[in-house]
Amino acid sequence: MKPIRKRSSIYQDVDSTFTVMLLGDSCTGKTCLLVRYKDGAFLNNNFISTIGIDYRNKVIELDDKKINLQIWDTAGQERFRSVTASYYRDADALLLVYDIANRTSFENIRSWLAQIKEYGKDAVEVSLVANKCDLGSARKVKSEEGRHLAQAYGIPYIETSAKTGHNVSQAFTDIARRVMAHKLGEPYTGSAVVDLATSEPQWKCCSYY
Repeated sequence: MKPIRKRSSIYQDVDSTFTVMLLGDSCTGKTCLLVRYKDGAFLNNNFISTIGIDYRNKVIELDDKKINLQIWDTAGQERFRSVTASYYRDADALLLVYDIANRTSFENIRSWLAQIKEYGKDAVEVSLVANKCDLGSARKVKSEEGRHLAQAYGIPYIETSAKTGHNVSQAFTDIARRVMAHKLGEPYTGSAVVDLATSEPQWKCCSYY
């Protein structure tokens, strides 16, 4: 099953369709981020881990245009990596997710980035997403570490919580704006994705530990 570019009757009036993929280790909260963004709900533990590939559509408005985001949720288990990699070439944007309470998921980010470089489009937009920032004292990866890794690869960094909804919409909207700017051949300098750990210290979930 490959990303579906044809417009169904439901999406006839959209101006563009962008394919966004969620990547990262298993149990980093990719499915929860998708469901929070699409349905405004939190799955908690009431779901089965993604097997292979799944996707959902969400129509959003950016400026005066309607954009259909076809969001692909991928399995993070090693045995599904070859399946996931075959979809990279069709993705306009990638949200690379790790769990701030799982250091291994952060340490594996470089491996994911290497796969993106090998299989992804040259112009694919990538954001580094530090998920589960609501976990507080369980944090194993400092915000500073995530920010520095993102800077090293020249990609935006944002902290999110699928549980509370913190920054979830912002992460998807920003990457959609960057894809749109690229397709229009326009520079995009107004990225909303920032290190909220430093710019908004009143949000406890994104403070340093």
